[in-house]
Amino acid sequence: MDNQLIFRLENCKLKAEESIRGLYVSATSQKVGVSPLTLEDATDPPLHLYKNKEPYTATIVSVERIVGPKATGETCHIVVDHGGDVPYWEGQSYGVIPPGENPKKPGKPQNVRLYSIASTRYGDFFDGKTASFCVRRAVYNDPETGLEDPSKKGVCSNFLCDSKPGDKIQITGPSGKIMLLPEDNPNATHIMIATGTGVAPYRAFLRRMFMEAVPTFKFNGLAWLFLGVANSDSLLYKDEFSKYLQDYPDNFRYDLALSREQKNRHGGKMYVQNKIEEYSDEIFKLLDNGAHIYFCGLKGMMPGIQDTLKRVAEQRGESWDQKLSQLKKNKQWHVEVY
Repeated sequence: MDNQLIFRLENCKLKAEESIRGLYVSATSQKVGVSPLTLEDATDPPLHLYKNKEPYTATIVSVERIVGPKATGETCHIVVDHGGDVPYWEGQSYGVIPPGENPKKPGKPQNVRLYSIASTRYGDFFDGKTASFCVRRAVYNDPETGLEDPSKKGVCSNFLCDSKPGDKIQITGPSGKIMLLPEDNPNATHIMIATGTGVAPYRAFLRRMFMEAVPTFKFNGLAWLFLGVANSDSLLYKDEFSKYLQDYPDNFRYDLALSREQKNRHGGKMYVQNKIEEYSDEIFKLLDNGAHIYFCGLKGMMPGIQDTLKRVAEQRGESWDQKLSQLKKNKQWHVEVY
């Protein structure tokens, strides 16, 4: 490892420790300067700079568990150093190629796994040289014994969550245009709906809106985040989001669906679609006025959400199919599920 990289890693580690202590979170009321501002110059998003056959070798800076002891599973915030060589925009993804041989294709590398980037183009340290992932460790418990079966664990998520500072990681991309944050109207409304780690791109959006001092982007609209998780210990980036709520009450709303702690109005578990139904009149009015709506998380979230929206539309005397078609035509509808 060359001296320059060692110096940068040590510097990044110090910044990571500061970030964990909340120094950057407390800076939200006074926005943080970012560089290089040349990252604002491009008119089109960077795409596929590194492909599967020739990935970029990045370096792990930090891996931190970001959920409480009673969370349903382990979720980690992972910062990687790309040295400024793999620029991206908010809402894009990197591919990660875990080490080892592809079990279905002997002699070939593992398949690439896509992860939404949880930081702005400037990274968690505001210097344009890192990117962050929000990764839930995928494990499998045998339904009969209740014991974990290591042979069926998620290869890439466990590789990432087990990584140590200085470890190497093969990345591809960036990719994706569906979830990009439209910035042509700084007064726009953005309704963001997530389950679990699907909150990753929204963390990037919100840091750009409320934490970073970007001369060419002055957000003065409304960002409304709906986040569904199992319980309070499973909440992700709670301190950051709560700080935005405190500092920007006119521009940020934050609603939670805690399925194991809250009940919906019918007495059942509170899921994110129940929260959407709760505020459906307001959401539909915002959509009618041009709001963007985003969905990110497990694909299993979408049928329930679609059913809820369809039911609400019918109650309002509208055709949901026509409304959805119009939202897509107007580029107000953004979905990325996995």
